[in-house]
Parts: sequence; structure tokens; C-alpha cells
Amino acid sequence: QVHLVESGGGLVQAGGSLTVSCLASGRTFSSYTMGWFRQAPGKEREFVAAINGRGLATHYRHSVLGRFTISRDNAKNTVDLQMSSLKPEDTAVYYCAAGTGDVLAYEYQYWGQGIQVTVSS
Repeated sequence: QVHLVESGGGLVQAGGSLTVSCLASGRTFSSYTMGWFRQAPGKEREFVAAINGRGLATHYRHSVLGRFTISRDNAKNTVDLQMSSLKPEDTAVYYCAAGTGDVLAYEYQYWGQGIQVTVSS
């Protein structure tokens, strides 16, 4: 069982930067692929980024390439999503997820409660 808690969301102006973080419980954090997803009002949840257990492989949705960076610290059981050059369309609730597949598998068994990120124009 993995318990995930997101932090760091908030309000930022377009063009600005923000980092959301996820703290995971459990002793096997490094065995999980970690992902970030987001859901905007009235839209389906969508994949944003993923990183494998050792942090050696990452995968991003095309629209965030070059703007977002996912990273993890297995000693601290954390995974971060650094977001820069933010756009109003990045506004969403961001969810952290843990899974047993690789970064392209989109197989996530555990989810955080989500955190709001709002980008003002």
C-alpha cells in the first residue's frame, strides 16, 4: 500500500513557475514508477509526466515538453514536478500517482488526493 500526498500548488501568473511535490509513504517507493496527471474543469484526467523507479527514464505529454520537469528523490520518498512558462491552459487539479508499469504503461494503482494549480492570464 502506498499513500500519496501532494503539496505546493497555488496561483501563479502566466509565464511563471511553480513546483508541485508528492510525498509517498512506504518502504518500497523506489520500486514504483511515479506519474503526474491533471484534470481541468469539465475535462477528463490526462497524463502529464512520469519517471521510473530509478529516475533514469522519463516521459512527458507533448504540450509540456521543455516546460515541465519531473524528478524524484528515493531517499526522501518524494517526486516533484517543476513547471515553468506556465499557461492558463495548465490550470487543473494535479494528481500524483504510483504504479508498477514502466513510464509508457500508464498503469497506476495508487493516487493522491490532488492539488489545485491555477495560472492566471
